[in-house]
Amino acid sequence: MIKIAKQTIETLIQGGKASAAPPLGPALGPTGINIGQVVSEINKKTADMAGMQVPVKVIIDTTSKTFTIEIGTPPAAALIKKEAGIEKGAANPLTDRVADLLIPQVIKIAKIKEDVLLGKTMKMKIKEIIGTCQSMGILVEGMSAQDALKAVDSGRFDKEIASGKTELTAEEKIKQEEEKKRLKEEMEQRRAEFEAAAKAIMKEMEGQENKKIRNKMQEAGIPKPIMDELVPEEKKDTAAAGAPAKK
Repeated sequence: MIKIAKQTIETLIQGGKASAAPPLGPALGPTGINIGQVVSEINKKTADMAGMQVPVKVIIDTTSKTFTIEIGTPPAAALIKKEAGIEKGAANPLTDRVADLLIPQVIKIAKIKEDVLLGKTMKMKIKEIIGTCQSMGILVEGMSAQDALKAVDSGRFDKEIASGKTELTAEEKIKQEEEKKRLKEEMEQRRAEFEAAAKAIMKEMEGQENKKIRNKMQEAGIPKPIMDELVPEEKKDTAAAGAPAKK
């Protein structure tokens, strides 16, 4: 019985930009397989993940000098940020909205993550992605995640899901950029209002303990990141607290 000798090489590459340079090239060189073919196949499989670090596994049959490629996927949050054109999600997703995804983009992400999502149907997988949008402060079709989930359940996007559309038209891209700009301006205005309210409380309670000032801010609905910035929590001197009293 002939035993097939296999070797596996695992690495991270930037989507669509694999090359014979390190780390891939030097690892593949000693195996004797055609590096150009491997690079071409990887770039073909990762073209939709441009700009992201993608886990890649090259499984090589060292006897026949053939190979198979397995592509991992970036986290759903990374894919969402790429589609939304943002570097990070909202600091306070309960109040801030940093972007608005359209349903074709959600479908695209669900398809990329299809093998690792728990949902049994594409509709269920799409709902998982919308759930992740919620934790990042990202709207879907101008709706909160909760409303978008209800819309999916009601069948509002059945046509788009059935068609498998994953790319935006030029008009849709323009609309999305305008919405992102509007959300940014709205968020900056809301932050300015919160800061003004917080500073008014600080002036009113000048000289009082930070804890009391923070409690007042919390009652006024000031977001925690702004509270932490303007009135940091007082750190307890644990060493002093634990030291025995002097007689």
